[in-house]
Amino acid sequence: MKFPILAAAVLAATAGPTWAQQQLQAAQSEIAFVSKQMGVPVQGHFRKFAAQIAFDPAKPASSKIAFTVDVASATLGVKETDAELPKPVWFNTAKFPQASFQSTAVKGLGGGKFEVAGKLAIKGVSSDVVVPVTLTQSGATTTATGTFPIKRLSFKIGENEWADTSMVADEVQVKFKLALTGVGKL
Repeated sequence: MKFPILAAAVLAATAGPTWAQQQLQAAQSEIAFVSKQMGVPVQGHFRKFAAQIAFDPAKPASSKIAFTVDVASATLGVKETDAELPKPVWFNTAKFPQASFQSTAVKGLGGGKFEVAGKLAIKGVSSDVVVPVTLTQSGATTTATGTFPIKRLSFKIGENEWADTSMVADEVQVKFKLALTGVGKL
């Protein structure tokens, strides 16, 4: 009976260096998206998202970042439009309730700038993306900001009659501001 406890202790001791996982402060964070509808920028955001982040500024390559976004929480701030977003031609939230991002590599660029490569999955479609991230620190809070483009049609967002890019542009800018605690000194 003592062997499983001993084995667990040996595994824990040899697992390599670890650090405390950072905590996302959701109330101070935002994930937004900007698209163009008939040439006019339209901004929306997601109200619910979660993250699991193990980031070491001294060794960014060893970092792991994972996000899940509740796509049913998307809002453009207009009741009628918001009622359309969960439908199959847009996010199809009944079948695909979450979008996700899983990092595959994190590279430090200097000056608080990083490049996070990973897999973005939306509506059953997965694609490689590279996300530029800038970190700033104030007291115990580290803020990560960035913007990256996606092609909505590649993820089947806005199908059928909404695939016409003269109505809704294909390119969507994803913007984020994430407040984190527990990040080491930059």
